[in-house]
Amino acid sequence: MKVVRFHAPGDVRFEDAPEPEAGPGEVKIRVRNCSTCGTDVKISKFGHHHIHPPRVMGHEIAGEIVQVGDGVDGWSTGDRVQVIAAIPCGECAECERGRMTICPNQVSMGYHFEGGFAQYMVVPREVLKVDGLNRIPDGVSFAEASVAEPLACALNAQNLARVGEGDDVVVIGSGPIGCLHVRLARARGAARVFLVELSRQRLEMAADLVKPDAAICAGEVDPIEEVLRLTDGRGADVIITAAASGKAQEQAIQMAARQGRISFFGGLPKDNPTITCDSNLVHYRELMIVGANGSSPAHNAEALNLVATGAVPVADLITHRLPLESAIDAFGIVARGEAIKVTIEP
Repeated sequence: MKVVRFHAPGDVRFEDAPEPEAGPGEVKIRVRNCSTCGTDVKISKFGHHHIHPPRVMGHEIAGEIVQVGDGVDGWSTGDRVQVIAAIPCGECAECERGRMTICPNQVSMGYHFEGGFAQYMVVPREVLKVDGLNRIPDGVSFAEASVAEPLACALNAQNLARVGEGDDVVVIGSGPIGCLHVRLARARGAARVFLVELSRQRLEMAADLVKPDAAICAGEVDPIEEVLRLTDGRGADVIITAAASGKAQEQAIQMAARQGRISFFGGLPKDNPTITCDSNLVHYRELMIVGANGSSPAHNAEALNLVATGAVPVADLITHRLPLESAIDAFGIVARGEAIKVTIEP
């Protein structure tokens, strides 16, 4: 079969690989869609400490079962499924407390296990053990189901930041995850959602699709002043930094309303992970700053339901559909900000 495999930083190849077989406790799927994200771009350029090459990349996976291994119950060939990306152990103290997103033993598809940029792949027993294989609801396409994984990450973040009825929400970053955050905040009852982005071109492309209440180009205006103006000086109830930017995190603190909640969704580069925080603002305004790390199997199932019910539409966010042999080209499209969501169809 054909795969897209990471060998070393700057060395990702479209090549042949043996077609796998499902062992005991596993299922084999025909991959129908595996969507790309910024993490794939970073891996292709810099590698990752959890990846020991060669490794088939891709972690936003949807397909259909073609083989069921011994000892697997409840699944049949032909079932349409979505696969979680982050796999908790299900047994540690955090998992037992229901905090699977911070499992210290977490492993991941496309990192520790072969990923979805392939014609076929095996879903390991570790996924099945934690109910991480989700049935795709009727009416949801494979492409839409592949977007459930990043939507699940957004869902985790918005749960932690308590996005809800009547909130003014700012999303900083207009990439695919920022667009998902805009739509999810609306689905959760936010009063207004403002989208902030440095690039005018990327902002307009995203705003045309997700229609924020205001689109703020941070390359042209001061986003703090603009948010304060839009909120009559009060500030926003929730700010989500859906960009790997320390400056965005610093701005988020400045534009928060009293008792505002700030989600540091986008992680910062390893060589520059610190920001300047005015702790008096946090103190006197009673601000809450919360991180967000991936998603749990339950978040993935809920994300699929949000797509299925139409609460969070995702089909129109998929702006590019490419064959497997174009996956490496897709990384460039993502890196250049020329698309919202790029999905690969092996």
